[in-house]
Amino acid sequence: MTAPLLSPDAILAALALGEDEDWEFKSARGGIPGSLWETVSAMANTRGGVVVLGVVQRGDSFEVQGLPDPRRARQQVFDLANSRDKISLNPFGPDDVRLIEVSGELVLALTVHRVGRRQRPVYVGPNPLTGTYRRGGEGDYRCNDFEIGRMFADRDEDAGDTRLLEHFGPDDLDPESVQQYRNRFSARAPEHPWLREDIPGFLTKLGALRADRATGQFGLTVAGLIMFGRAQSLRDPGGSPRLHLDYREYDDPDPRSRWTDRVVWDGTWEGNLFQFYQRALGKLYRSLKVPFQLGTDGYRRDETVTHEALREALVNALIHADHGGQGGVVVEKHLDHIEISNPGTLLVDLDQLWRGGLSECRNPTLQTMFLLVGGGEKAGSGIDKILQGWRAQHWRHPSVEERHRPDRVVLTLPTVSLLPPDALERLRARFGDPFDSLGRDEVLALVTAQVEGQVSNGRLQQLTDTHPRELTQVLRALVERSFLLPDGRTMARTYRVAGRPDPQGWEQVPLFQRRGPPFGEPSDPSMAPHPPASDLVTPLPAAGDSDTSSGNLDTSSGNLDTSSGNLDTSSEPWRSAQHTRALILELCQGRFLTTSEIASSLDRHHQSLRRRHLNPLVQQGRLELRYPDRPNHKDQAYRAREGEP
Repeated sequence: MTAPLLSPDAILAALALGEDEDWEFKSARGGIPGSLWETVSAMANTRGGVVVLGVVQRGDSFEVQGLPDPRRARQQVFDLANSRDKISLNPFGPDDVRLIEVSGELVLALTVHRVGRRQRPVYVGPNPLTGTYRRGGEGDYRCNDFEIGRMFADRDEDAGDTRLLEHFGPDDLDPESVQQYRNRFSARAPEHPWLREDIPGFLTKLGALRADRATGQFGLTVAGLIMFGRAQSLRDPGGSPRLHLDYREYDDPDPRSRWTDRVVWDGTWEGNLFQFYQRALGKLYRSLKVPFQLGTDGYRRDETVTHEALREALVNALIHADHGGQGGVVVEKHLDHIEISNPGTLLVDLDQLWRGGLSECRNPTLQTMFLLVGGGEKAGSGIDKILQGWRAQHWRHPSVEERHRPDRVVLTLPTVSLLPPDALERLRARFGDPFDSLGRDEVLALVTAQVEGQVSNGRLQQLTDTHPRELTQVLRALVERSFLLPDGRTMARTYRVAGRPDPQGWEQVPLFQRRGPPFGEPSDPSMAPHPPASDLVTPLPAAGDSDTSSGNLDTSSGNLDTSSGNLDTSSEPWRSAQHTRALILELCQGRFLTTSEIASSLDRHHQSLRRRHLNPLVQQGRLELRYPDRPNHKDQAYRAREGEP
């Protein structure tokens, strides 16, 4: 994360928007809170962030409280950060812990940077197995043994793909794969001196075979087996049994349809990286409808910058993957986008990834092997090549997402324009004249939600230069005007298209429709996401439909000026009870949600929401309880009955 410019205005703006992945607010009236270090560990291991001490949460809002002894608190933070009994690594520099005056009170703002691969995991206390945290949509969570083990593996200076495999040798390689690679190498550099070597010598130069200087052992490396191995050797328990490579092609827009073409090991080919690369890249190229170009010599070039971008994207997944992780490398070709995902985490943060210029690779020997036959970049310019290829087609900006449990990196390459005419037409038909009154960023947010199935502040930052705080206000305004529906808790909030049913009968599904987990169900059922919300849309309330009866007046937002009896709409437009209940039924369609989850999505106070809306909907039979015999159950949740809304 690029550290935000900390100022009183920046903190006030963050307080108004609430906590997210980058911001955390804590009270420190009783001293430095113990939970601070869990958050510091989580931010350092994930994407960084800012923690502000001296802020108390009251209901759904935050209030600047200040610190009883600000300078002592600052010194305490430094003292504790330097204590290995408290945290394994001090993530703060001299300018990262600052006292800032906000609303007449001094608060302590701590900037936490994501640490590099060789510093992770950052953990609380003496034991990494019990004190390592990450930050996710629901807050900070303790990492399991597998996640911690992968962090330690990534920090190892000796790259995993150079490791010698015991009891494996040249006979475990597929001769056809080796010969095909050598032919490509020769076509690219016919005078290269390595071509004068015999096959074992050539493979040694590549790093597929090597000798251990300490022991004198000569044998096959992990990179050699993964790149050129025979299927039987790859699947040997001592080889690379978790290697999984999968290409799927979908020609039907119906998300329920199965793939129409697939490349996965089935016993008819060896299933190694090089064979998969050739097969998958050929299919991606075949389906890429890009006009030919003329080279400087006047002859036709069948490969364009967009072809180069696709090759770079595929190679990146293969060389950066943690091939011992869960799920394998999965490539999905859809009508409107390409998705390439691989197991593992990013070795640089997202900001650095988009800036380029810094190369960190999990499998450097594989990287060199692909580089020598024209695939991949070593100078950190791969993302630039991908962006250049997509800009050449005027397609939507690619996105990169880092997921956890299991760890995966997902690259999505849209093959539709930034503002597709059909998406604009659908939205205009759905919302009518109000849609034409929206500004540029509002239209961009709505179109993104329509095309990709959801939109978030982070995704909009990739598509526009508008400040993130302003983008949050754009999204909130679209919710208040019933163009978008929020989904998820604050730290992982996304938004999807709302509105009247489509008058022209278009399918109410996004163009980017995920077809389910591409790498199998989560290994831990408790990590499985909630079932997706229904695609039904909520009718907008008619003008003047507000319920102003005393039993339905929600004053939790503070927008009711009781002194004058008038509604103050300067900060949030008035929502009718009918509209609020329609939103609740929409959110609870097909899944149980707790009061807190519903309140968080709607920016409402949970007690008022339960009294004014949830209880009446239960009494009307429109919501059902998870625990109908125990209405006050601490984990009580609500689900819309069939046929609602």
